[in-house]
Amino acid sequence: MSQITILSSHAVLGALRKLVPQFERATGCRLSFSYDPANVVRRRIEAGEAFDVAIATRQVIDALADQGKIVVASRTDLGRSGLGLAVRAGAPKPDIGTVEAFKHALLAAKSIVRSRDGTSGQYFAALVERLGLAQELRGKVRLGPSGYVAEQVAKGEVEMAVQQISELLPVAGVQLAPFPEELQLYSVFAAGIGSACRDRQAAAAFIDFLSAPAALPVFRAKGL
Repeated sequence: MSQITILSSHAVLGALRKLVPQFERATGCRLSFSYDPANVVRRRIEAGEAFDVAIATRQVIDALADQGKIVVASRTDLGRSGLGLAVRAGAPKPDIGTVEAFKHALLAAKSIVRSRDGTSGQYFAALVERLGLAQELRGKVRLGPSGYVAEQVAKGEVEMAVQQISELLPVAGVQLAPFPEELQLYSVFAAGIGSACRDRQAAAAFIDFLSAPAALPVFRAKGL
């Protein structure tokens, strides 16, 4: 029985939870996953960690391919996700449809959580600087752990969370709104086979499965 190891971004976790059991039943191949923000996945691979398939932002997959750590021809786009802001279910849903409304919502929030290493968190840190809000938000913004930062909102520990929409949707007990288009960042997530992959046939079959038309509704439903 084949077994392949996947290092993946949390952004596709919701879709993979639905799709992986289907693939394993159809092929008999066992999949082993480890999830981290895309930039952490990159650092782990650059440090020499063994893997068969990586799933991360297209920029990370391309950078690893340039380093010879991903098979260039295997790179496959799976979907893209924009950024959203989440508040607790039942709380007033913030109006962030315009840049000014977005700024007002951030200033009115008592606390905001973002990812430490994720693309969304790093973009948000730069965005508040660009909007001139860095000083006023200092002390309000917390750095969340690896994973779904909106879980802190659902528990009532933080008022707002900023992350990829595909990472906000799976969290029970929150509601979300997308960033206004002028401030939106869309990240494409892609898969690639590791150059030292032990079973390239199985790895390619898995990527083909994820990129097949039958998987598209699942990715869409999960925010990609």
